[in-house]
Amino acid sequence: QVQLVESGGGLVQAGGSLRLSCRASGSIDNIRLMGWYRQTPGKQRELVATLSNDGNTNYADSVKGRFTISRDGAKTMVYLQMNNLKAEDTAEYSCLAMRFALPFWGQGTQVTVSS
Repeated sequence: QVQLVESGGGLVQAGGSLRLSCRASGSIDNIRLMGWYRQTPGKQRELVATLSNDGNTNYADSVKGRFTISRDGAKTMVYLQMNNLKAEDTAEYSCLAMRFALPFWGQGTQVTVSS
């Protein structure tokens, strides 16, 4: 199994920046994709950004140009650099790892953006 631990959330003012980190441990072989999703109360969890092992990235339209997903060379860490944050970005952000076709999720980290 894969264990994921997120960090880096917090409270920032609109226009500010945060970097979320996710450390993967356990059975980290054959992780094919990692990414970030977010969820607010009463809403479905939505994709923020994903990064596959072949380097392909996928971003939600709402974060394109502001957020960047990246990973370390060993594939044990994935990051989400969030710039020019908006109040609409406020959500719980969760790290995703896909091992083979199986999804694993972190516990989530709260990001709150104030105006």
